[in-house]
Amino acid sequence: MAIVIVLVLIVVASVLFHVLSPWELTPAASNWGSIDTTLFITLVITGIFFIAVTLFMALAVLRYRHKPRQRADYQPENKKLEGWLIVVTTLGIVGMLAPGLVVYDDFVDVPQEASELEVVAQQWQWAFRFPGQDGKLGKSDVKFVDSVNPLGLDPNDPLGQDDVLIKNNEVRLPLGRPIKVLLRSKDVLHNFYIPQIRSKMDMVPGMVTHFWFTPTQVGKYEVLCAEYCGVGHYNMRGHMIVEEPAAFQQWLSGQPTFAETLATAAKPGRDALLEKGRLLAENSGCTACHSQDGSASLGPGWQDLFGRTEQLADGSSVQVDEAYLKESILEPKARLVQGYPPVMVPYTFSQDELDALVALIKSLNSQASAGAPSAAGQVGDLVEQGRLLAQSRGCLACHSVDGSPSVGPGWQGLYGKTEVLADGSQVVVDESYIKASVLEPNAQLVKGYAAMMPPFALSDEELQALIAFIQSKASADPDAALPKPGGLQ
Repeated sequence: MAIVIVLVLIVVASVLFHVLSPWELTPAASNWGSIDTTLFITLVITGIFFIAVTLFMALAVLRYRHKPRQRADYQPENKKLEGWLIVVTTLGIVGMLAPGLVVYDDFVDVPQEASELEVVAQQWQWAFRFPGQDGKLGKSDVKFVDSVNPLGLDPNDPLGQDDVLIKNNEVRLPLGRPIKVLLRSKDVLHNFYIPQIRSKMDMVPGMVTHFWFTPTQVGKYEVLCAEYCGVGHYNMRGHMIVEEPAAFQQWLSGQPTFAETLATAAKPGRDALLEKGRLLAENSGCTACHSQDGSASLGPGWQDLFGRTEQLADGSSVQVDEAYLKESILEPKARLVQGYPPVMVPYTFSQDELDALVALIKSLNSQASAGAPSAAGQVGDLVEQGRLLAQSRGCLACHSVDGSPSVGPGWQGLYGKTEVLADGSQVVVDESYIKASVLEPNAQLVKGYAAMMPPFALSDEELQALIAFIQSKASADPDAALPKPGGLQ
């Protein structure tokens, strides 16, 4: 009897939990509310079967429980019962499969007016590509993949020259416009998943999968990988920001094209070598396991790594020089640093690529003196860091750098300017004001602009880089506005 009571209580508790549960699906931020309906139909059908089977078990235990001198009734077959089971089971399966097949057919049937977005996955990061002014994506092939061209675009295809590349984990989309999402992977199985958009699709190496959706709500949504892809899978996250079409177009116009990326990589000198190393680190997944700001990570952080003495797993020690760095890239398990798991795979980089990566790691060492750039070179690097930071954090979506009107104050000619605040007071835009405006943007709001900027938690180094970039836009003449070595004042 106790088992019967337990089974009945399980059914009652399950139904009450579903009806009274405080947890609900987040509102759909796309046109795919039909996916929620399909899931609900599946839940209802499986719930009915769960209740029926569990109550039948309770009835069977109660009715056919053991009694003295009672023998079991042997029935080798029951065609009527079997027929009913076949019919009911078939109807249940059809009820679960049919809505899903209908919705999936719509999910991959892209409307003609949809614009394209390519998503490229690799361990353990995302990259994105938009078509340029011609509205068409250029061709791509794995044979073109290198440190400068991580997405493998065909450099000889004219359609790809104006393609816009987003080589970080944050992408923006316009509100209310259908988007065709093209998905491909550079290494292993991944899965592109945005819960609020109700979109989810596998990314298979050697294939291009796709689906489409229309963003219906402004907001910031987390991009996840829903297919286990290695030890860094948990860290393969990104963001998709849905905004008004005008703001999206302004942001998109500030992103580099494929042609601009090739031109930057072709520039000679140390800056080009560092840029090549940075691109290689990002595009090869190095930054997923090695931090560059001193924070804890899966592998040894690169800040102040060069020249340091490291304790190895076998108890010996080694000085981190060029030879050790190159060996650790080509044979990462040969001399493993103590305290880190042996999870890094060997890379087959060329000598030029190794030199670029080593140069990048050396540049992150505040104590390194060999090959240190001049003061002017340091300033140039700082401005470039600020530019990249402004792009990756979405600053250029609201702040123009060419003097055009924008959602927030434009940066051209801003540094050193006297601004009137919303409370009627005035302030000179200097280093301290910019820092305060980034960390607490609504504390001293410029008159005529809405209080919509979120606070950003940037490090001191990031703030200095961003200020250097803004100061470089203080004049129409970039050379005249270049910050002086030794400070930003």
